[in-house]
Amino acid sequence: MSGRAEAHHQHRDVTGGWLRPSVFGAMDGLVSNFALIAGVAGGTTNTKVIALGGVAGLAAGALSMAGGEYVSVASQRELAQAEIAVERRELARHPDDERAELAETFVDKGVEPGLAAEVARQISQNPERALEVHARTEIGVAPGDLPSPMLAAVSSFLAFAAGAVLPLLPYVLGAEGLEVSAMVSGVALFAAGAIVSVVTARSWWYSGLRQLVVGAVAAGVTFGVGSAIGATGL
Repeated sequence: MSGRAEAHHQHRDVTGGWLRPSVFGAMDGLVSNFALIAGVAGGTTNTKVIALGGVAGLAAGALSMAGGEYVSVASQRELAQAEIAVERRELARHPDDERAELAETFVDKGVEPGLAAEVARQISQNPERALEVHARTEIGVAPGDLPSPMLAAVSSFLAFAAGAVLPLLPYVLGAEGLEVSAMVSGVALFAAGAIVSVVTARSWWYSGLRQLVVGAVAAGVTFGVGSAIGATGL
């Protein structure tokens, strides 16, 4: 019989740096560029102007998302690294106190004090393992599990561009009115929301409908703004 416990289930990665920027980027690209195109279309019927606005929205939005994700994730990573460095110094300067602190955390989780002290002692024999356990317990992260700023930036850029190109595509292919872009965007919004439900606890129809409503409201408001501005001749 194997000495390792049998694994009856597996969990998905919820700490990586790809899922949130990818999902947020695609949704934001689709909603914001559809809303932008709707706003421009509300003020003019010139398809070249509308398409130009969509292209500019795609480029500016994708670059902005990528830059914002890179800076925010890099800042988060640097903060975590600084706190991990503090923990590393404390382990080197006050090993007994840190071992006692670790044992106390096990006791708080319901482990018998004597056993908790022995487990803390064994873990503390390996400095890197001790650092990982302390970091996870006190900071909530581990040195090897920090998110990648570049991965977050690239994921965000590609996802935003993929979402933003959908409402623009009908105009690039020669569509004359907003109706075709609205249909494509509506289907894409619902599909994107439904796909997200695969990695969440929500039903596909609820997630899809919610995303569709959000996009429709945003586009409706900006279309109204564009129509109002266009009517004034500005």
